[in-house]
Amino acid sequence: MAYELTSDQINADKMIADWFKNRSSQIFVLAGYAGTGKTTLLRYTVTQTLGLKEESVAFVTPTGKAATVLLRQGIPATTIHRLIYQSIMKETEVIVNGKKIKIEKLTFKRRESIDKSIKLIVLDEASMVPDDVLWDLTEFGVKILLCGDNAQLPPVEGFNTYLKKPDITLRQIVRQQLDNPIILLSEMARDGKYIPYGRYGNNALVLSKRLFTGEKRKRYLTKADQIICGINKTRTAVNDELRSMRGLGVLPENGDKLICTVNNWEQFIDADYRYNLVNGIIGTVYNPFYDSSTGIGFMQFKVDFLDELCPDALPFDTSIFTDGRYRYKHGDYFARFNEDGEETGAFTLNRFEYGYCISCHKAQGSEFDNAVIFDESYAFKEDKDRWLYTAITRAKKKLILLR
Repeated sequence: MAYELTSDQINADKMIADWFKNRSSQIFVLAGYAGTGKTTLLRYTVTQTLGLKEESVAFVTPTGKAATVLLRQGIPATTIHRLIYQSIMKETEVIVNGKKIKIEKLTFKRRESIDKSIKLIVLDEASMVPDDVLWDLTEFGVKILLCGDNAQLPPVEGFNTYLKKPDITLRQIVRQQLDNPIILLSEMARDGKYIPYGRYGNNALVLSKRLFTGEKRKRYLTKADQIICGINKTRTAVNDELRSMRGLGVLPENGDKLICTVNNWEQFIDADYRYNLVNGIIGTVYNPFYDSSTGIGFMQFKVDFLDELCPDALPFDTSIFTDGRYRYKHGDYFARFNEDGEETGAFTLNRFEYGYCISCHKAQGSEFDNAVIFDESYAFKEDKDRWLYTAITRAKKKLILLR
């Protein structure tokens, strides 16, 4: 593969090589703005400059969706959770309906070691990873190349101090992105500049919310791969609006788009046990079944970045859809029965909400071909520029920004 590096990338490539071969520091922090070719540089530096074979480098990301972005670009990647934590099945007792039931519960602990052939860990989308997870990563003594965009929003939970002091920041836009209006708008947002209304090339439109009505509104919203907003009121209203357009009922139906709103590290979403059901995962509902007396539903679920259905039917709390709040506490257990009515174990409920319109925080680490963004950056005060920049950079091919 031929590489045409910018002067920024060439400089960073030399610095990373010097660090890896000659420096004792365990971590090198590469920051880079949207359009500066971070991923291209990572691939070039690891395979060409350092000459590392695939088994000698571990590419990891904070989420399964972010991992598949790298996989689609030919980079073998997994999640940081899968690399550094191991799952342990333990038998434990839980109280269900006043009775003790023995169940096998999955727990995780940091691995004692990782594959000894790994000489370098490359963590992409590092801005989403809090310091406590990064500290766990350092315990293995392997050199770590952190890569992230320090103009994006910080982690939802915890802090990331590493990206505040990067070893180098890529600022020069690569040739292929120079004419990309989405990159232009992201630069304006990052610098806190006012973005005027109007068309920007063939794939970006900035429109007044007052003019976003009627057939135009319906067309843009229904064609979007993802709608992104800032406040819950907008998110709920837009999700309701889209489902109303389709004539759907209160509860999720076949083909509905849902987003997981809480981590369930015990639930795997693929047959190979690579990815867990975690907060922010988006997918499609199939064959839902509801017990109206308990407010519990079951569904088959297809995650948007996988080609297969989840191996298990997922139980979930339906009250958020009918009553606007969850009925059960997260972590409550419920009895599982076989066809003869015998108790065979227990399960916990997952939490989902409609995913046609999601928050910018939930969208972080993902990219969408066609994104519609309600600019509600004003709600984020000192992080308003970061919010808008992060939202805009979720769009890969087409962007409509509503202000």
